[in-house]
Amino acid sequence: MEPIIHLDNIQKAYHMGNQAIYALKGVGLDIFKNEYVALMGPSGSGKSTLMNILGCLDSPSGGTYVLNGKDVSKMPDDDLAEVRNTEIGFVFQQFNLLPRLSAVENVALPLIYAGINKKERTERAMEALKKVGLADRSHHKSNELSGGQIQRVAIARALVNNPSLLLADEPTGNLDSKTSIEVMEIFGKIQQGGNTVVLVTHEEDIAAYAHRIVRLKDGVIESDKAKEQSSVKTTF
Repeated sequence: MEPIIHLDNIQKAYHMGNQAIYALKGVGLDIFKNEYVALMGPSGSGKSTLMNILGCLDSPSGGTYVLNGKDVSKMPDDDLAEVRNTEIGFVFQQFNLLPRLSAVENVALPLIYAGINKKERTERAMEALKKVGLADRSHHKSNELSGGQIQRVAIARALVNNPSLLLADEPTGNLDSKTSIEVMEIFGKIQQGGNTVVLVTHEEDIAAYAHRIVRLKDGVIESDKAKEQSSVKTTF
């Protein structure tokens, strides 16, 4: 089976004067369809840099990144933007909703860029809101929703293009613990529905929802372990 994400010797250098500072020092990683993976590591470990490369928000300085069969390592920016719009759904710690738009209008935004007509945009946005249990709040604006509901709208927006990959960067960072649990349960349902989920977090209790935890330190992968119950599942 081909991995949905294949990283081979990924490096990322930032130049300060004549000096190159390496945030990633040769990362190799395969993630397969329908996996649920958490990326962890202390500040400066390279996890945010890796997330940006996985999301095609940044390009590596060296190495190969193949996403869903396409080598995106050296793609020009316009092509990377197309890959982001069609292959990847993003969920951020900052919800990034437009306050003047309703929930359904916010969810439909990526479909405008994809050139889809208004009727289909609304239908698909409503379908995505149903997946996160917010169909009854579709016409509410951000100031009429709780923090957890706003993050669920952001998750629905990430799902509306039927992406190959859902990337979540500290998705519970602005939420209380009860709401965090609700949001993480939604990610679990999304993964059970067939999506591939990659989560960046520094919180062990949030990472525990994933089936596999990849830990970075000083720009390299320190450990890559499947949780026991997921390895039991795969043996039958």
